[in-house]
Amino acid sequence: MERSTQYELSLMMFLEFFIWGGWFVTLGSFLGNDLGATGSETGMAYSTQSWGAIIAPFVIGLIADRFFNAEKILGALHLAGAFLMYRMSESTEFAVFYPYVLGYMIVYMPTLALVNSVSFNQMDDPAKQFPRVRVFGTMGWILAGLAISFVFKWDSIESIRHGMLSNTFIMVAVASALLGVFSFTLPKTPPKGKVEKVGISDILGLEALELLKDRNFLVFFVSSVLICIPLAFYYQNISPFLTEYKVENSTAWASVGQLSEVAFMLLLPFFFKKYGFKRTILFGMLAWAIRYGLFALGNRGDLFFMLVIGIALHGICYDFFFVSGQIYTDSKAGDKIKNAAQGLITLTTYGVGMLVGFWVAGNIVDRNLLKTGEHGWQAVWTFPALFAIGVFVFFAIFFKNEKVVYKA
Repeated sequence: MERSTQYELSLMMFLEFFIWGGWFVTLGSFLGNDLGATGSETGMAYSTQSWGAIIAPFVIGLIADRFFNAEKILGALHLAGAFLMYRMSESTEFAVFYPYVLGYMIVYMPTLALVNSVSFNQMDDPAKQFPRVRVFGTMGWILAGLAISFVFKWDSIESIRHGMLSNTFIMVAVASALLGVFSFTLPKTPPKGKVEKVGISDILGLEALELLKDRNFLVFFVSSVLICIPLAFYYQNISPFLTEYKVENSTAWASVGQLSEVAFMLLLPFFFKKYGFKRTILFGMLAWAIRYGLFALGNRGDLFFMLVIGIALHGICYDFFFVSGQIYTDSKAGDKIKNAAQGLITLTTYGVGMLVGFWVAGNIVDRNLLKTGEHGWQAVWTFPALFAIGVFVFFAIFFKNEKVVYKA
């Protein structure tokens, strides 16, 4: 891969995740403060990510893989996203906002697979080259949060009170338009399956269901879906939680989670090889329970360090469970149904699991509304902490230890 191509792909990844990180973290605070949304409505808004994840395989399988170059579809989707983002910035009530955010996530979620396709198509050694490109995506997410907190100060308590968070959508609309135009200049990634017939089972990875006959994989599969419920609590509530606690620069603080994700990704190979798959997964699950316990007990005063540690645990929570899970799935599936197995896991976790998780999180938040604008956060965070412990116990008892080779 030429150096100029690497630069192009790195910029593509940077913008792709700058766009996501530039509005998704602060969405909860925007909905609660600007639109007066309830916890259930906030859950509905966040669950559009899941609907997008469910619909994305159809966009990729029926269109991108068969008829059009990936970079052209990427450009068209981001240009459409720019328009929808701008409309979201103008919304003043949830009923108007929701169709736009739903439409946006339907066009955005397929782009996550498309940027990977464009990248892999240009690489002669993906295992070595892709991480160097993908890391710019994490940098984009982090810098979006830092810009919101330190450059524009839209997430300050005073700015939130004056409705400045709507500007995040305008910032993202501009970035989306830039990536949309830039995408048409990216290296060509032609479709690969024009002649082949693609069925629904191929798109959804249903052929990988045969793996569920393996007891260990079934236990892992169920645990993966269940752990998405605590995960949804974090994405949906971290910004409103910090905002209600009157934490300044809350978006920047939330970015600590992405920084830790990079750090623990580097530690994962060592931990995986030393302690094995089962212990790595269990450690990731335990981290979920610990982080929510810290959120429940911490405050913005002398116990603020608990909130920071809880956010920083995101790297362990995500990498040790989800990345290890991808490695495990890859090892169990084999070459024949490898892609189908990964697609099935993605669909059931980010699709079904998170969809249920956002619904549960929204209802738990509503049940713990103390008065307008204030929630009993200790009770809110206690639920996912206990739930994560339940999943931990289930996996520890029913998953029989087996050797899994780490392939980096």
